[in-house]
Amino acid sequence: MLARHHDPIAAIATAPGRGAVGIVRISGKGLGPWVEYLLGRVLRPREATYLPFNDAQGSPIDQGLALFFPGPHSFTGEDVLELQAHGGPVVLQLLLARCLEASSEVNPATGRPYLPSLRIAQPGEFSERAFLNDKIDLAQAEAIADLIDASTEAAARSATQSLSGAFSREIHTLRDALIHLRMLVEATLDFPEEEIDFLEKADARGQLERLQQALNAVLQKASQGALLREGITVVIAGQPNAGKSSLLNALAGAELAIVTPIAGTTRDKVQQTIQIEGVPIHVVDTAGLRPSDDDVEKIGIARAWEAIEGADAVLFLHDLVRASATEYIAADADITRAIAQKLSNTVPVIDVWNKADAVPAGASGKGIVLSAKTGAGLDSLRRTLLETAGWQAPSGGIFIARERHLQALRRVRTHLALAAEHLAAQDQSLDLLAEELRLGQNALSEITGEFTSDDLLGVIFSKFCIGK
Repeated sequence: MLARHHDPIAAIATAPGRGAVGIVRISGKGLGPWVEYLLGRVLRPREATYLPFNDAQGSPIDQGLALFFPGPHSFTGEDVLELQAHGGPVVLQLLLARCLEASSEVNPATGRPYLPSLRIAQPGEFSERAFLNDKIDLAQAEAIADLIDASTEAAARSATQSLSGAFSREIHTLRDALIHLRMLVEATLDFPEEEIDFLEKADARGQLERLQQALNAVLQKASQGALLREGITVVIAGQPNAGKSSLLNALAGAELAIVTPIAGTTRDKVQQTIQIEGVPIHVVDTAGLRPSDDDVEKIGIARAWEAIEGADAVLFLHDLVRASATEYIAADADITRAIAQKLSNTVPVIDVWNKADAVPAGASGKGIVLSAKTGAGLDSLRRTLLETAGWQAPSGGIFIARERHLQALRRVRTHLALAAEHLAAQDQSLDLLAEELRLGQNALSEITGEFTSDDLLGVIFSKFCIGK
């Protein structure tokens, strides 16, 4: 993987389709002579120059702005050229093709091609080079993709926090404290004959406790950031005509699902992402659960059960109008048992009673009572969904986080807990204590990329868009 990082790379850096402006980006070492050849003039660093972009015969492809950023003072740490043209897809493809063509043309000063290895960039390769050249760390690189993919304003602001280095600074603070503790432990291992108890004098136990407290605070904020990035998937389930599609429409504020009095109207899943206090909630409407001889409806019911099995939470919607009917009660009980068999105990099932507008005041079931028709009770449901997701209103800034960050922080928590056990033991197993601290430091370093593998980098950057 490292060998390809010596190649200069080029790509269209703006989204596909038509737009006012489109950008072709090139990054590599020693681009200066080639840039002068391509554009017919020397560009002043970091200064926009308006000029024609010509083809090999000197005919203009377009006119636009050229910006040259000599390394290391660029996003990637290499020489970077950005060509800003009109945002038509054909224009940008012609411009990119000209860059690739010009790179292999012979430099008369050397008798060799200008950039014989210029190639199309792979997804995320510009950001990957910025990471490898120490312009950003791995958490900041991931925040770039998260900022692009943000589905809510809160998620975008949190991604910006991470991109600015807020998350990385928290991780570095934890790492520095852990390294200091490791130093004390290993000094004790190196000088066992000393009468002075290094660990007790340096308050190692207190340092470890404070480190655990700081870690828990970071993990809490990271968990909230992961919620902003991922959200939760909530499946609406229940018998036909309970009002599942009406509830989806009410939560989304739009007529997304067809609503009729005919049982079995919904034949397939309908999904919409809503946001509550900036948290994305992926709401899935499903077919009514009942025995059926209709082949199409049976497929919809099977897909409903698949959605339930993959849910982070299930809204079990009941019909207040039919709540006292013996047949309805028995069918609800069957669905309850079936859901319990398919879900683990960690997936909450929230009972919601719909059609409060159609029954006498005071009639209710055990759970949330609402009317999808009038909107009464929806605020209570929204609050419950946030509680179910584990969301807490932030008292300070939240940084975006990913599942791999949470897993790493949880591993650190486990290593510190084991370290505390070794420190508290009568024989004070200092070699085991030192090893747990080392493993905890490695787990922290994985987050920022100071301790990571090429395989992990390949997975992370392959999910970026091309040109970024």
